[in-house]
Amino acid sequence: MSENRYSNVRNSVSEAEWKTRVELAALYRLVALHGWDDMIFTHISARVPGPQTHFLINPYGYYFEEITASSLVKVDLDGNIVQETDSFINRAGFTIHSAVHGAREDAHFVIHLHTVAGVGVAAQKHGLLPLSQNACLLQNDVAYHGYEGLALNHDERERLVADMGAKNMMLLRNHGTLTVGETAAAAWVRMFFLERACAQQVAALSAGVENVLHAPDAAQEETKYQGQGVGMISALAWAGALRQLDRRSPGYDA
Repeated sequence: MSENRYSNVRNSVSEAEWKTRVELAALYRLVALHGWDDMIFTHISARVPGPQTHFLINPYGYYFEEITASSLVKVDLDGNIVQETDSFINRAGFTIHSAVHGAREDAHFVIHLHTVAGVGVAAQKHGLLPLSQNACLLQNDVAYHGYEGLALNHDERERLVADMGAKNMMLLRNHGTLTVGETAAAAWVRMFFLERACAQQVAALSAGVENVLHAPDAAQEETKYQGQGVGMISALAWAGALRQLDRRSPGYDA
């Protein structure tokens, strides 16, 4: 990825947009660092601060470990690229992310992944089970959306946001995971917990669904309220995540 190609982006956007670009690029790098990327597929997006409903998404064709703040592509809710760039975007990614950004004012950041564990649980009839602490903390904030094939049909957007409602996490059946947040930190911590819960469920079900132990009903009820604090502790984890990136995947803020 040529540095000269993107050298003027920082000088052409507001400080608020640049901060959002840096945080979004960090999310891409963190997903790659955890091995949750899917080559050049899946997407993470961020609403651009300001009166217009524009959002940032990855240039199609680049691995997540290559994404920088300057390389992100700015689009509107109709899929039009609204900045000078010779990059283009994945239309399926646009469909999902434009749906959420268009419907949820609080969804400043949207993460969508296709991990093995996430798809594995999304393909299970019973969905996310209360088998682990992570799952119990999250299960009341997880929505479900049925699989309709590659997300190229814009009509699916209405059904997706209707299924999501006011929840902050979603299992896209036979497809993957999705989380949103008012901050990059909140979206990231929710995805970390959701992916961990899915991996724990896949591991537990290796013993057979009849042999797993569900959390007691009282504990599930208690964690319904405790889970509301996940977003509040996200800033602590986010600061550590950025320090980890600075050590292991520097350059995302270029």
